[in-house]
Amino acid sequence: MKLKHQYIAFKTILIKEILRFSRIWIQTILPPAITTTLYFIIFGNLIGSQISDMDGFSYMEYIVPGLILMAIITNSYANVVSSFYGSKFQHNIEEMLISPTPNYVILLGFVAGGVARGIAVGGVVTIVSLFFTDLTIQHYFLTTLVVILTAILFSLAGFINAVFAKSFDDISIVPTFILTPLTYLGGVFYTIKLLPEFWQFVSLINPILYMVNTFRYGIIGVSDINVVTAFVIIIAFIIALFWWSLSLLNRGVGIRN
Repeated sequence: MKLKHQYIAFKTILIKEILRFSRIWIQTILPPAITTTLYFIIFGNLIGSQISDMDGFSYMEYIVPGLILMAIITNSYANVVSSFYGSKFQHNIEEMLISPTPNYVILLGFVAGGVARGIAVGGVVTIVSLFFTDLTIQHYFLTTLVVILTAILFSLAGFINAVFAKSFDDISIVPTFILTPLTYLGGVFYTIKLLPEFWQFVSLINPILYMVNTFRYGIIGVSDINVVTAFVIIIAFIIALFWWSLSLLNRGVGIRN
């Protein structure tokens, strides 16, 4: 299959994914904005006013980057897991697999759709945050890069969840029991410097901690961990999950059996 045709296939899948979540924006874009607004009101204004500064920033300024990235993580994941499982359920994924389109193009198309939704929701949440605090980005390139990499990583994670899911209930198990706890314990609402030494070590096992802190560094310039180390870990996870996802797709796991 020629590169031009591969690009057309990729663009077609991406456009389908964007149209899919944009048509039902009341279900995909609006809820995260409302939820984050409640976080800003409750944690930022009400509770935050009783908490001292963190790393020289008000509590509201400190949690804004984490809340934005949390919205990107959950929506990138949710878009791919629901879309790919829907394709399996409706049996139209088989049409893609028997077409000349390479499997990696199919995978990239779904992942790009997840990235698009994650960035769209992240943009809306960022606009909402401006009503509560002044947002000054310190490092634009680093901030943009970590957003894209994080959205890619969790889009791949959502794809893997969808591959193994056997029912609609299965696509909510991982977000509920794994993704949400890791996100809340990933330094969104606090600095790990406040934790005892043992729990600081435990926190370092959580990959979301590295993404949140890198994003926070890009916006307000502070981080609990080394930014270079964080990028190495994020990229390593992306490579591992991409290889795993493509391997599952090539073997037809969850599709042919």
